[in-house]
Amino acid sequence: MTLPTQDTDMTHALQALEADRAAVRLRAAMAAGTMPDPRFVGALLERCAAEPDFQVREMLTWALTRHPAAVTVPALIGEVRSERDQARSQALHTLSKIGDRQAWPVITRALLSDAEDEVARSAWRAAVVLVPSGEESELADALATQLGRGGREMQLSLSRALIALGEHIVPALHTAAAGPDPGVRAHALATEQLLRDPDAGFGFAIEEARRVVALGPDATLTADGAPGPDAALGTGGGEGGPERVDR
Repeated sequence: MTLPTQDTDMTHALQALEADRAAVRLRAAMAAGTMPDPRFVGALLERCAAEPDFQVREMLTWALTRHPAAVTVPALIGEVRSERDQARSQALHTLSKIGDRQAWPVITRALLSDAEDEVARSAWRAAVVLVPSGEESELADALATQLGRGGREMQLSLSRALIALGEHIVPALHTAAAGPDPGVRAHALATEQLLRDPDAGFGFAIEEARRVVALGPDATLTADGAPGPDAALGTGGGEGGPERVDR
């Protein structure tokens, strides 16, 4: 039986999610996760789609993970199909935190190549968490189609996602490294270097990979598709040493 006092507290908490001050919204999201109630889920999802503050969004995701997956996962799958970019990216981010593989079918090739960068990045991260055993190579092939996309942060996000799949990515990287696009080739080589040496910095690895690509196709790959002697990517950095990959 729900007591009137509980209903009043819930009403106040839901109202606080819409407060002008981010600190108030943060506390409201924390309260919703501390005392989970399925009646909060809809309001938490709606706030995820509109919340401008990163820390509040992270707390909203945490609050959703505190609720039963049977309630949240179907609702999050619905949000992934939303027309609102932030709703989609935040739902994907939350699904990656929950890790329930019943959400895997929502990760389509179209989603992995979404025109909105934040949606695509969230899809990459969710995909490597949710992919069923035995489908890693197919996912690697799909992710490899995005090699060379965007700037440094975007490319680093993709490299991290690919590396999470381990050795399954090697054939896809070798194919990409033998392709005609120098940006794709460099990104593929840098990603394989980071797979082999996780302590290598991405910035250094990508610059070295670009230098290797500039040497020409004969210098980039050996007969078995691996980087050749002239293509070896060092592990040292510039001033201050290598930039570590955030894992």
